[in-house]
Amino acid sequence: MPRARGGYDQCVSDSGRSGSADRAVADAPSGPPPRPAESSAARLRWQRGLPRKRMSAACVLVRAASAGEADDGAADDGAADDGANVLLVRPTYRPGWDLPGGVVEQDESPYAAARREVAEELGLHRAPGRLLALDWVSPSPERTEGITVVYDGGLVTPAQAAGIRLPADELSDWTFVAPRRLAAFMEPRLARRVAACLTARRDDRAVYLQDGHPVG
Repeated sequence: MPRARGGYDQCVSDSGRSGSADRAVADAPSGPPPRPAESSAARLRWQRGLPRKRMSAACVLVRAASAGEADDGAADDGAADDGANVLLVRPTYRPGWDLPGGVVEQDESPYAAARREVAEELGLHRAPGRLLALDWVSPSPERTEGITVVYDGGLVTPAQAAGIRLPADELSDWTFVAPRRLAAFMEPRLARRVAACLTARRDDRAVYLQDGHPVG
C-alpha cells in the first residue's frame, strides 16, 4: 500500500486509507527512563516509545498570474493578493485539493520531507526555501492532532510546469489557483492555512497557526 501523502490531513481519509503516519503515534512507554549508567540502546528504545505527534510537511509553489488571471479585487479569503497563483494538487483518495506535501517519515526532518514529497508528487527537484508556517491541527474522529510544517517552494516557470508528472495512484490533477478562489477548491481549514502562508510569504515572515487561524 502506498505511503500516505499530501499533508497531515490526508494521513487518514474517509476511505480509511493510512500509511506510515500510523507509526507517528505510539503508546507511552511504561516505567521510568533508563538510568545514565544503562546502555544507550536501552535509552534509545525508551525514547522511541514516547508519544509522537503526527507531522507532515508541504510547500507553497507559485507562479505569476497572467494578465487574464490577475485578481480583480481584494481576496475574499484573507490571502495575500499580490498576483501570485498557488499550485494545488487533487488527491485520488479524498475530495478537495491541497498543497503538495505529505507525511514526515520516522527520523526524517520536515524540511527533507517537503523536498522529497515535491519530487515524488510533481517531479520537481528543488530545495524548499524558508519556513512559512507551523499549523497545529486539532484532533477529530478521523485523526489525532498533529502539526503541518509549510515551506516556501518558490516560483514555478512555464517550462517546469510543463514537466510536472503526477503519481497516478495518488494524485489525479494539479492546477494554479488565484488566492481569492482558494475557498472554492479547499475545505475552510486548508484554505485558511494556504491564505496565511501566502501572506507570510509576501510579508517575509513565518506564522504560527492553529487549524489555519493565526495565533499570537
